[in-house]
Amino acid sequence: MSFPCILALEDGSTFVGHGIGAKKVAIGEIVFNTSMSGYQEIITDPSYCKQIITFTHPHIGNTGINSEDNESDNIYAEGVVIRNYISKPSNYRSEENLDISFTRNNSIGIFGIDTRQLTIILREKGSLKACISPIDENNEQSAISLAKSFDGLEGMDLAKEVTTKNLYSWNEGGLA
Repeated sequence: MSFPCILALEDGSTFVGHGIGAKKVAIGEIVFNTSMSGYQEIITDPSYCKQIITFTHPHIGNTGINSEDNESDNIYAEGVVIRNYISKPSNYRSEENLDISFTRNNSIGIFGIDTRQLTIILREKGSLKACISPIDENNEQSAISLAKSFDGLEGMDLAKEVTTKNLYSWNEGGLA
């Protein structure tokens, strides 16, 4: 079930769309990804920790989400930006759609966004600080302020956030 949502960038740019997943605020560095497939692998890739991913491919959600294609145990993307969200996947391996997966993983996405325009902004200015927020929680100006408040990725120990919390030994046969 979608809800009114806003994407705000630190440069003052705003985009109004529809939110999916958890009704929460996400703040991070916004980047774009030009892959034409593999959105499930991308959002679960730990290298995207603290980043909001803009998908340049116009249709995301076609194949749904399954339990076999994750790159890790969690969704590490702080949020996603989508042009056209496909809520009814058409794939024999699909177990749930993005909305259900995002809700279950306390993640948020926004769709109905002109991702071409957004990608041009990011290509010209580089990655920016951004905020995705349900409109009932923040207006345009407060969302921009939240985006600006993000400290950025420089100096963050992201490896600590994405690696295992427990020590273990590994050998060729499996866990020691």
